[in-house]
Amino acid sequence: MATGVSLAEAYDRALACDPTSAFGGIVALNTRLDAATAAKVLEIFTEVVIAPDADEDAVALFRKKKNVRLLVTGGLPDPTVIGPTFKSVAGGFLVQTRDTSRLTPADLKVVTRRAPTDHEVRDMLFAFTIAKHVKSNAIVYAKAGQTLGVGAGQMNRKDSARIAALRAADFGLDLSGSACASEAFFPFPDGLIQAADAGCTAVIQPGGSIGDDKVIEAANERGIAMVFTGVRVFRH
Repeated sequence: MATGVSLAEAYDRALACDPTSAFGGIVALNTRLDAATAAKVLEIFTEVVIAPDADEDAVALFRKKKNVRLLVTGGLPDPTVIGPTFKSVAGGFLVQTRDTSRLTPADLKVVTRRAPTDHEVRDMLFAFTIAKHVKSNAIVYAKAGQTLGVGAGQMNRKDSARIAALRAADFGLDLSGSACASEAFFPFPDGLIQAADAGCTAVIQPGGSIGDDKVIEAANERGIAMVFTGVRVFRH
């Protein structure tokens, strides 16, 4: 949930987003686990750590710790490979194609009077990537390659935006100048207004609502830069 100069720094920045919920959690890494990061992870109770590889010094630290599992995958699957996903339901299951979308700045359609800055574009794409893996309705705030607040699994998007902002405030994270990602369109301006009031200056969302014009108008009134992706990453 964060990027950083080093793996240990990226872990620290991700943890800062919600250190409370991290207790008893799972840490997934996309690069080789080093001893410095392993030591940080083991400072709190963690159930599982999964990484493509691990240094011997990192493995040695895990051997000294009870009730934690280090899983080394030997590599990572290609996220662009098309394949099915399955969801069980009473009496059967649902099958759909895996979401392999990987957005670039060229995929974004600016719909407001103000276009996003380069750093806002980077933050929007980062936040949208996180939102793709958050249970709907999902709102994610991010800034400078760090997740600041996550609102998940609410009945409406406004509540998700409010909860994400409250969680950021609880952990002392400033949303001023942040990007806000919504994994599905805003049906009404209220969710965007909530995000703007929290301090975000750029919004990324799929677009496609019959209420798009009103949402765009609300963004323009507040000087928000907003882009549409045309890609919906709604997740249950």
